[in-house]
Amino acid sequence: MLERIHLAIVQAVDKHGSLTAAAGVLYLTQSALSHSMKKLEQQLGTDIWLREGRSLRLTQAGQYLLAVANRVLPQLDLAEERLKQYAQGERGALRIGMECHPCYQWLLKVVSPYLACWPDVDVDVKKKFQFGGIGALFGYEIDLLVTPDPLYKPGLRFEPVFDYEQVLVVNREHSLANADYVKPDQLTREVLITYPVETDRLDIYNQFLMPAGVTPRCHKAIETTDIMLQMVASGRGVAALPRWLVEEYVDKMNVVPVRLGRKGIAKQIFLGARETDTEIDYLKAFIDLARMPEAALIADGRPHDSVS
Repeated sequence: MLERIHLAIVQAVDKHGSLTAAAGVLYLTQSALSHSMKKLEQQLGTDIWLREGRSLRLTQAGQYLLAVANRVLPQLDLAEERLKQYAQGERGALRIGMECHPCYQWLLKVVSPYLACWPDVDVDVKKKFQFGGIGALFGYEIDLLVTPDPLYKPGLRFEPVFDYEQVLVVNREHSLANADYVKPDQLTREVLITYPVETDRLDIYNQFLMPAGVTPRCHKAIETTDIMLQMVASGRGVAALPRWLVEEYVDKMNVVPVRLGRKGIAKQIFLGARETDTEIDYLKAFIDLARMPEAALIADGRPHDSVS
């Protein structure tokens, strides 16, 4: 009764806005598409769409069917892709979602040796899942999620692979540059530069400033790490970044890291995957490689497997 083409039609109409556009994308005639959906509506005993002039509005049943399509079609696409790979003797593809900005530069250190070890596996890194990676895992849009903030849900498994310390980055001439550590109230006069993320998801806020009831003088959001550090180097603000990342720039820019609080802020990078996929050989190998100290080299060339 309910077939894959019905799900594809509902999804295509929602995405492209009309039966005509959806028919073109699906390589069907509009009459064939309309007939297929009308027959489904008769079988189900309920309308999928209601016509409002030239446009279509999904009914409650149609909205449910669209939700099913968005969840099921990516799984079917992935199943077909993997079955083709098995048939052709290929290993497959590893799709990695990024849920943090600076993790991308860490990931490059893992991808390079991984590709050398697994020549039959393609790696695709998707950076669009900023704090939306859990849904992407459940929706089969990605196979691995790189995140410093795992959200444990049934059906998912997160493995810690790399420890690091979150630090404050300041200009070398800044009054805090030679301090052993910085206190929250010392940032009340500072322009704080961060990635464009909600403040309650930023470690410097939820683990340092907010518990002390402190806010910086000004908060600016910048998406690019290089530009952020250029702003700090020119004395236009301070930033919070992983120590290993900052140390890669110390010799290139006029910046230095300073510990946040007496004890510092310890963090970890996690790799998340669907539990049903954790025994896939090439996915498991990526997690194992990412966990190795050699995969966490920073600029000085020494392996680091603990918070510095």
